[in-house]
Amino acid sequence: MKSKSNNLAPLILFSEITTVDQLIRAKISKILPEGMAISHLSVLNHLASINNEKTPMQLAKNFHVTKGAITNTLSKLEASGYINIRPDWSDARKKQVTISKSGIEAQREAMKSITPILQKVFIKLGSHKAGVVLPIIRELRNILSK
Repeated sequence: MKSKSNNLAPLILFSEITTVDQLIRAKISKILPEGMAISHLSVLNHLASINNEKTPMQLAKNFHVTKGAITNTLSKLEASGYINIRPDWSDARKKQVTISKSGIEAQREAMKSITPILQKVFIKLGSHKAGVVLPIIRELRNILSK
């Protein structure tokens, strides 16, 4: 009987991870500012943290999505005035993306809006458990990123 449950362990693990992802995304999506999706916030967070230009292809690789998917997200962010897209002066086929001042403000406001729900979950889980699970989640992310 144990071998059967051991065979299910990977499925159960990834099922739990997927469910947690879906639940947190649902909670965050409800409280993000009007018109902002989690993918938009993810890109804004990334651009705000690097303080450097990135090409759409570099962003697609960072987020493990297709160039088409990142182009769609970038188009929406540009239309909102949250990012600037300019031609790459060294290679006319490429573009460079940076976060705008209004993008930095929008990112800060979005983070302010989601922090209470994240804090609430963290407190319910407890800092000790969070400290135990964080290295495991990071290791799992590194394994899956390769």
